[in-house]
Amino acid sequence: MDEHLYLVTYDIRDDKRWRRVFNLMKGFGEWLQLSVFQCRLSRRRHAEMIQLLDGVINSRVDALLVIDLGPADKVKPRVVSLGDKFEPAAREPIIV
Repeated sequence: MDEHLYLVTYDIRDDKRWRRVFNLMKGFGEWLQLSVFQCRLSRRRHAEMIQLLDGVINSRVDALLVIDLGPADKVKPRVVSLGDKFEPAAREPIIV
């Protein structure tokens, strides 16, 4: 499967929208920190995530970054982590 590893981070100005984005992101990736997720996604899941997020955020005041780290099976994240242990996103089956 052609999956990429993405880092998603956001700054949402409204608490209600922030909760909606947070809950939406839990369905796409692993929560790392307050407004940061790592996601292992196919092109289709990536497009679905972008479309759903675009419908939730207020583009005039909110900011959201989706950083493509490259092919998930070839990316070896080099991360300096202080505090809680960092684990790269693992490949998991998706049941549709």
